[in-house]
Amino acid sequence: MTAADTAARKMDSLHAKGRDAEGRGALRRILPQGRRFLLRRKGVLVRLAGWSLLESAQTFLGGYCLARALDRGFLAGHTGVGLGWLAVAAAAILVGGPLVRGVFTQLTALVEPLRDALVRRAVSQSLRRAVADPARADGGAVSRLTHQTEIVRDSFAGLVLTARSFVFTTVGALAGLLTLAPQFLLVVLPPLLLGLLLFLATLAPMATAQRAFLDLDEAIADRVGTIGAGLRDIVACGTQAEVADRTERLIDAGARASRVLARWAAVRTLALGVAGQLPVILLLAATPWLLDQGVTAGAMVGALAYLVQALLPALHTLMTALGAAGTRLLVVLDRFEDGTAGKGTAETLPPISAPLPARVTTRGGTRRDGGGPGSHRMPPAAEVRSVTLAYGPGAPPVLECLDLVVEQGSHVAVVGPSGIGKSTLTGVIAGLLSPDRGTVLLAGRPVSGRDAGDLAEQRVLIPQQAYVFTGTVRDNLLHLRPDASAAELGLAVGALRADGLIERLGGLDAPVEPAKLSQGERQLLSLCRAYLSPAPLMLLDEATCHLDPVAEARAELALAERPGTLIVVAHRLSSARRADRVLVLDGTRPAYGTHDELLVRSALYRDLVGHWQSG
Repeated sequence: MTAADTAARKMDSLHAKGRDAEGRGALRRILPQGRRFLLRRKGVLVRLAGWSLLESAQTFLGGYCLARALDRGFLAGHTGVGLGWLAVAAAAILVGGPLVRGVFTQLTALVEPLRDALVRRAVSQSLRRAVADPARADGGAVSRLTHQTEIVRDSFAGLVLTARSFVFTTVGALAGLLTLAPQFLLVVLPPLLLGLLLFLATLAPMATAQRAFLDLDEAIADRVGTIGAGLRDIVACGTQAEVADRTERLIDAGARASRVLARWAAVRTLALGVAGQLPVILLLAATPWLLDQGVTAGAMVGALAYLVQALLPALHTLMTALGAAGTRLLVVLDRFEDGTAGKGTAETLPPISAPLPARVTTRGGTRRDGGGPGSHRMPPAAEVRSVTLAYGPGAPPVLECLDLVVEQGSHVAVVGPSGIGKSTLTGVIAGLLSPDRGTVLLAGRPVSGRDAGDLAEQRVLIPQQAYVFTGTVRDNLLHLRPDASAAELGLAVGALRADGLIERLGGLDAPVEPAKLSQGERQLLSLCRAYLSPAPLMLLDEATCHLDPVAEARAELALAERPGTLIVVAHRLSSARRADRVLVLDGTRPAYGTHDELLVRSALYRDLVGHWQSG
């Protein structure tokens, strides 16, 4: 065994001891509150006990009447007497319907107030966490409010119902055994008590294992949600393998917790066999001795009926409820009490954060200007030749045989109905999506086959959900051009009028917390970063939709004046009016021209303009 293995085992031992102490602590925290809750409902408990006592009488009469029917009736040759005793037993069974109704009426009065109190507590906890840390989402709030509240409700109801049934069934059965022959208790009680003690000894470890399982279940859900929200960060940082490894460790820990629960379930099954099956075996084995003691054949049959039809089912139900519902109830109630839900697991896993993404640098570090005199000899900034793209083999094409030429230094707006393929087109031009057919060229060179660094020198894409990462304001702005001078940085900030936002954040060296920025603030920082980019082609996929119209106009004009080419997916008429040319995506009938030309040639563009103006 290596030193590392030894250390790992020691750590596992320490974690196990800590979890055991945690389980005992949970019991100490919950029991006082449970007692106070029940004491405030003494009337309900008294009425529930009254209905349950009648159930004890029903259990008592079942075995006793069967014994008397045999001894004083059928075995004595008095068939009528035997039938009479059986009729009494049948009558006791028939009156069970009203008893069940009375029990469930009182059970509702006991369970529903607990559920309502837990809902109020879950809401209060979530509100307190939101006020204390607005940027951190409480991933377990919905689970506590819905799933875990219902776990408590169902578990508590089942526990009360089965515990009550076991207690009063046992009272009726033991009273019947004592009435039939006191010797029965000498045979039945020892294995019954031994099995119950063995079972009770497993409750605390099972509660600990159940708590660990729930912690891991919530942690896995929270981890998956965090990964989904940070996929772009993860890919940009190249930390996919690390995130996958951490998530795999968390899933493995959940599997280990499940196996621990399975082992304790096996111990519970053993306890059930000792308490439920062993008394029957011992009773049958002790039959000669009992008969020598004067126990009658009818009493033997009645004793077996008590064990097989009353005690054993009640005991099995009790152990199942305590072993599963009881431990779940203890764990979930403790989570509502101490606020540990959502805090993670025994394995401390850091949040998904990573170093700043590697910045893209250009060859020569200079920005190219495709506009100006003499640029007619230069290849187009972007060219789309007969491009067709569909999201799936059987899906209709989003883009079909599309041709588009965007000249160097031009300003193009892309418009069309929602879902027509505007974002798809920007993805195709940027090289993020590969068309099924056709060719895409940037500055005369095909997009396909070029690596990310090469593409980044040619184009910059700003999506609707702007990307801002944890770091300083300066880190975010210089991400695409880390060698920009202070003057160039100041020029970009001034052009986009982002100086007010930067001042509110605390300056260029202030830390950025993405979760605390509005969508508009994120977009403004991303536009400043794109302005500094050395790429001659800029693609804005509704990248100004969260800015007000004045700020949007200012941003688009500043970006249009920046050397290079600008393609904007427009969501306002003003964006289309500011562009040199407009591309209208209309299924298989796209149109391309100036604003005035399209008002004449494109019915869809006229409809869009009318919709924008009326809105």
